Amino acid sequence: MKNNIKNIIKKFIPGPIISAAVYIRCSLRDIIDLLLGRRAPLIPPTRLMFDGSRDSLTFKKNGEEFLRYYIKLCDLKPNEKILDVGCGIGRKMVTLTKYLDENGRYEGFDIVRAGIDWCTKRISTKYPNFHFQLADVFNKYYNPKGKYKASEYRFPFGNEFFDFVVLGSVFTHMLPEDMENYFSEIARVLKRGGRCLITFFLLNRKSLELIMAKKSTLDFKYEMEKYRTINVNMPEVAVCYDQLYVLDLYKKYRLKINEPIHYGSWCGRRDFLSYQDIIIATKV
Repeated sequence: MKNNIKNIIKKFIPGPIISAAVYIRCSLRDIIDLLLGRRAPLIPPTRLMFDGSRDSLTFKKNGEEFLRYYIKLCDLKPNEKILDVGCGIGRKMVTLTKYLDENGRYEGFDIVRAGIDWCTKRISTKYPNFHFQLADVFNKYYNPKGKYKASEYRFPFGNEFFDFVVLGSVFTHMLPEDMENYFSEIARVLKRGGRCLITFFLLNRKSLELIMAKKSTLDFKYEMEKYRTINVNMPEVAVCYDQLYVLDLYKKYRLKINEPIHYGSWCGRRDFLSYQDIIIATKV
């Protein structure tokens, strides 16, 4: 019976499969949210939230949090062009609908169809300067039937088109060869002087100490050449990259890091900005 329910869920919600119990619990929460008027029109049902916490309040707060970073740390202007790589189901995008003006433009792509379908139907119809498209890229965890290799994928945009590129929890689910190609593409589509904000799990002396002391929310116990993972059979579930390796990639693709690196709370730090580590850089 449980397998039948899982198959039904997987048919309608592509991406990492959730259990029948979680699906039912989310559905009940959706009904309660609607009855109490707690879910805004641009916030998806919790049963569709595949890219983070499954509750409408956290969804809303996460979007508000990152809009602050875009404005205060990245100097995002209302009339700029934004690319959201791995836009998911709009968790970090919805608040932008009230910030971008008629000259601003938002482009998002993701490898999970459920998110793209939701955003296209609910957001693009109301905000014509917000566009979404599916990138059928293989990812063992999120899109195991993907047609294209991430290591070969070319972003569907011209050179130096965007003022700002954001990747929220994307490289935390990608392997080195794939991530390096995406770095190349970020540099290609960014204008000179354009900025990018990318989140990571960064492995350095401090975070490793905290992981070893079991202070981290993720154990990252499997050590690979350039990264650690929590799942040796499916590393894309969560990837923690060696910080020096990541910094070398920024240098290679002429993305100058805007110091400081904003470390996150994921590993148990007491001094942090967000949950994941955040690096902001400018194309030079």
